[in-house]
Amino acid sequence: MTVQTPFQTTVTVVGMTCNHCTSSVQEEVGEIAGVRSVDVVLDSGAVTISSDRPLARPEIEAAVVEAGYTLA
Repeated sequence: MTVQTPFQTTVTVVGMTCNHCTSSVQEEVGEIAGVRSVDVVLDSGAVTISSDRPLARPEIEAAVVEAGYTLA
């Protein structure tokens, strides 16, 4: 049996002001292939992504932009 350790990536998202904002970011980033979980901290804008593979900044940025926000 092989146990894979997830990769973790943390980025900062600018412009989130409410729980709806965090939900939008979680939903869009969660649709990236291989993403296991997305944790968002509203106050700091920190978004921590656990995934099965390394994620490239451009693919994360595309998902964040789709949600209506930008990366710092």
